[in-house]
Amino acid sequence: MSLSQEIKRKALELGFDLVGITDVSPLNTEQVEMFTDWLKSGYAGQMNYLHRNFEKRTQPAKLLENAQSIICVGLNYKPPKQKQPDLIAPMGIIANYAQYEDYHPFIKERLRKLTEFISSVTGRGHKFKICVDSAPLAERALAARAGLGFIGKNRMLINPKLGPQIFLGEIITTLKLSIDEPISCRSESTLANEQSIDKCSNCDKCISACPTGALMPDGQFDGNKCINYLTIEYKSRIPPDLAEKIADRLFGCDDCVLACPYQKDAPVCKNKQFKFYNDKAKLNLGWILNLTQQDFDTEFAHSTIRRIGLERLKRNARICLDNINRVI
Repeated sequence: MSLSQEIKRKALELGFDLVGITDVSPLNTEQVEMFTDWLKSGYAGQMNYLHRNFEKRTQPAKLLENAQSIICVGLNYKPPKQKQPDLIAPMGIIANYAQYEDYHPFIKERLRKLTEFISSVTGRGHKFKICVDSAPLAERALAARAGLGFIGKNRMLINPKLGPQIFLGEIITTLKLSIDEPISCRSESTLANEQSIDKCSNCDKCISACPTGALMPDGQFDGNKCINYLTIEYKSRIPPDLAEKIADRLFGCDDCVLACPYQKDAPVCKNKQFKFYNDKAKLNLGWILNLTQQDFDTEFAHSTIRRIGLERLKRNARICLDNINRVI
């Protein structure tokens, strides 16, 4: 068994659903130009961090001296089906990924264990940099290059078997490893045992499902209109026309993901160590509006919801409540 194969075996043993390896070469010219044009168009909104570290984001070798390879992993987070209780109080919907414990420390801990395993096999002379979401890294593009899936029209990484509900993580290393091919480059014999892959073909279901038109027919994505961005990243008062379209989405939005045909038959998350809170799919809006800071800190200590803070969560709750009352 080669070192690359041993690493993949260990990654799966640690609970990841996907693992692939790519090199540290820069993103291709087309990808760099698309990202540059997207930023210039103002579609990043208040996400100013996307303008910073542009070279690192497009040239992963700059993130670690003498870097050679990137190990990309994926964790399926499709939640199990839940029986919806009969609720009288107004409720706000929580995006699927936020119904789990915070994925950042969960994935980082397991990637650290993977680096320890690699060091035990190869010796201590190699360096590693663990990245989970917050590092300036084009993780979806790299995951696609490593063969974990393809970038869909909803801008998510889509795996033909697991769908688009996948958390990503990376290890940049000075080890030179055997790399994998993107799905689009695999031979017919390699794909023979996999689900038929036609990428998004002529499907536009995610575009039609987007409540605000953030996903546009011409392939552009206006982050300013995305409900994920508005409820999580946007720090100001949400414009009334967009606030109405948020409806009862308290934190995030899954519409473009749930509309994806690859999502329909995808399996649910099988990692039992990844804690799922079955009472977090919907939250009582009145309860949110009456939370104290101490209550908020305690209740969401291990949740990604804590990142937006209490005041922004209450802002979202008021919008949801106004929208629900408007419909009634």
